[in-house]
Amino acid sequence: MIDDLWYKNAIVYCLDVKTFMDSNGDGVGDFEGLTRRLGYLAGLGVNAVWLLPFHPSPMKDNGYDVSDYYGVHPSVGSLGDFVDFAHEAKKHGIRILMDLVLNHTSDQHPWFKAAVSDPGSKFRDWYVWSKKKPREANKGMVFPGVQKSTWSYHPAARAYYFHRFYKFQPDLNMENPDVRTEVQRIIGFWLQMGVSGFRVDAVPFVIQKEGPRGPHPEQYELLRNIREFLQWRAGDAILLAEANVQPKNDLDYFGDDGDRMHMMFNFLVNQNVFYALASADARPLAKVLERTRVTEEFSQWAHFLRNNDELDLGRLTDKQRERVFEEFGPEPKMQLYERGLRRRLAPMFEGDRRRLELAYSLMFTLPGTPVMRYGDEIGMGEDLSLKERAAFRTPMQWSTERNAGFSTAKKTILPVISEGFFGYPRVNVADQRTDPNSLLNWTERLIRARKECPEIGWGEWRVLETSSPHVLALRYDWRNNGVVFLHNFDAKSRTVTFGAGSADAGLLANLLSGDHSRADGRGQHQIELEGYGYRWFRVGGLDYILKRSR
Repeated sequence: MIDDLWYKNAIVYCLDVKTFMDSNGDGVGDFEGLTRRLGYLAGLGVNAVWLLPFHPSPMKDNGYDVSDYYGVHPSVGSLGDFVDFAHEAKKHGIRILMDLVLNHTSDQHPWFKAAVSDPGSKFRDWYVWSKKKPREANKGMVFPGVQKSTWSYHPAARAYYFHRFYKFQPDLNMENPDVRTEVQRIIGFWLQMGVSGFRVDAVPFVIQKEGPRGPHPEQYELLRNIREFLQWRAGDAILLAEANVQPKNDLDYFGDDGDRMHMMFNFLVNQNVFYALASADARPLAKVLERTRVTEEFSQWAHFLRNNDELDLGRLTDKQRERVFEEFGPEPKMQLYERGLRRRLAPMFEGDRRRLELAYSLMFTLPGTPVMRYGDEIGMGEDLSLKERAAFRTPMQWSTERNAGFSTAKKTILPVISEGFFGYPRVNVADQRTDPNSLLNWTERLIRARKECPEIGWGEWRVLETSSPHVLALRYDWRNNGVVFLHNFDAKSRTVTFGAGSADAGLLANLLSGDHSRADGRGQHQIELEGYGYRWFRVGGLDYILKRSR
């Protein structure tokens, strides 16, 4: 089992090497550029960076169509550049998580080319084939409206191959022992290169046989096997699963004994966070938090606001989803795949600083580990003139210099946002660094406060009853210390009355200002929260360190 639960209170920062910092002026970010910006990430308070795919790839799906699992795409550098980056990251106290794309390869991968060209090749059975087009070929598409089928005919192979995603991404056959062995080799290789874990892409599809049906129980054993190998090679390495599943299936991925995936992204909470932000009703979010509660000490949720995909709202009811669309993405061009929004957070809130702070404060105080996305700390926007997901994957905005200080090239991998409210002349790191009231400096302060609240990652939590349906109140307890967090989702000021949940909660010390609260004779606290207001309280006063038990 894992011997270091560092991930329980980490601050994870997601970035794409290609769009973060270009060091050689070719318009594409690279590992040397990222290495030069490690000081920025360390100053922000980041403990771990999650890198999107950087392997050799035809780049038809932003690198998720891998053609060599053991290499680095030439546009972002070499293996030597990666090792230099890993060495420098370690000196800054930053761990590295990388995407592990196991569900499929590129159709340009040598394995698939060998499988196509020779029916007798050992690689033929590394993929999933059918002589006839299956009846269910038009079901189970990941990208409805863009993707036409999950089975495509290959003339050279004279057979249909299965692809859960795009047709240029043939699925690997995880039933094949040779494929499983190769997965272990890939994991072992990158652990030797210095990574501390993997964000495992599309986990439900990795363990699922071809077709629209869900995984069989025995297929979950693959997750345990991967975990056992990982922990054998590196005792402190972790697996972070992308698994957008129902709460009844959570333990299938975590494992009853916490022996499968260490962490999972909590998509259900994420979607209900945005419903709460749109409707000002905190009650559905509170219910979903309870439904997704995990108690195994090795298991942990990863909470996020935005990631590198669209904001997926597929788990909401039709009515709830329409409410979010109406509030944050009413125009058809803002929506994607009939289920989500292709937008950044700041423009969704129309630049409203109050709402941005509320959302970030909430993410950092949900029961789990917060995962930030590059550029959100400065309030970057999107470019809806770009296709599909490219709209919110634009280069990082560092300064007011050409191309936002990202690159000196005439043309960048994606256009830098240069005009409007969210253009780099208005939104950039350099200007915000010198402004003590900027979103960037506020985020740094919030991260520092989060690091001083280990109760969130380690402790027991509960939802406190309040007098308002617009306010979510959470309490955490760990080693004789407690913290309480309040968030008002309404635009209107709300006065909320609540009991803090223990005899020693007569005093709630505000961690973000000097506005402390004392309970009345009945042990009730009364707090006035401004519109989109939030509070971070420590139970019993600021001498909590002296009271912490071993």
